[in-house]
Amino acid sequence: MSKPPSAKGTVPFGQYRTWYRVTGDLHSGKPPVVLLHGGPGSTHDYLLAMTSLTDAGWPVVHYDQIGNGGSTHLPDRGADFWTVKLFEDELDNLLDKLGIADDYILYGQSWGGMLGSVHAARRPVGLRGLVVANAPASMKIWLQEMKRLRELLPADVQKVLTEHEEAGTTDSEPYFHAMRAFYDRHVCRIVPWPRDFGATFMEIYNDPTVYFTMNGPNEFHVIGTLRDWSVEFCLPDIAVPTLVLTGRHDEATQATVQPFLDLVPEVRQEVLENSSHVPHLEEPERFQQVMLSYLESLV
Repeated sequence: MSKPPSAKGTVPFGQYRTWYRVTGDLHSGKPPVVLLHGGPGSTHDYLLAMTSLTDAGWPVVHYDQIGNGGSTHLPDRGADFWTVKLFEDELDNLLDKLGIADDYILYGQSWGGMLGSVHAARRPVGLRGLVVANAPASMKIWLQEMKRLRELLPADVQKVLTEHEEAGTTDSEPYFHAMRAFYDRHVCRIVPWPRDFGATFMEIYNDPTVYFTMNGPNEFHVIGTLRDWSVEFCLPDIAVPTLVLTGRHDEATQATVQPFLDLVPEVRQEVLENSSHVPHLEEPERFQQVMLSYLESLV
């Protein structure tokens, strides 16, 4: 089956630009699935495989959040600029500029799941459903779980990580290799990494402004502005059917996603048994089944 055509471009966001890609027909009669990538400070690349949803007629919208990828880069902006509100406003702007604010579905992966939850809790009239994929509800719980998972790494790996974190040399090659031991267990279990995943990783490496500011040097050493953030306060206000997706080996452990299950009124969970943090890459067939079942339940 040939893929539907895609359209790429940018939309103005104040004095900046947001890069987007639409695959499929936004006027097909099915609400588009808008993808919120992780990070913060990541890019859309690792989610490109989700264009497969268009095979079943679901239009897909990728975009790069401001600060990376094809959107405006602002490497000189400080922590006071990079706020959750900034990314909320950018999402609202994108939906409006693409003309889909009255009928859409959100898929938020990792940080994108937290961002999508805040958006959904405002009860926008056009939102039909929310997928929270591999996302924590609380960064405090996330940090507790990162500590637990990290302590399961080999002792020599833990030693290298700790030494470089204490020395402030987390940009060194030995630290990178030690970090990979965690990533290969809990972030992406496909070795070598898929091309799309590697592309996103390199985009962060090339401009780490947002990721380092809001998160930190990696997934388990979170020292950025979001280190104490939580979306638990707003979860009871989400009024659309919500799917929580996780991988059995996910860094987003059951403890990190449990608040979604406890607090969102209409929610269910699917665990992909052979996946970690990117099940759309690790178990594409099972992932597709789960997603299409959920999407079809909305119409």
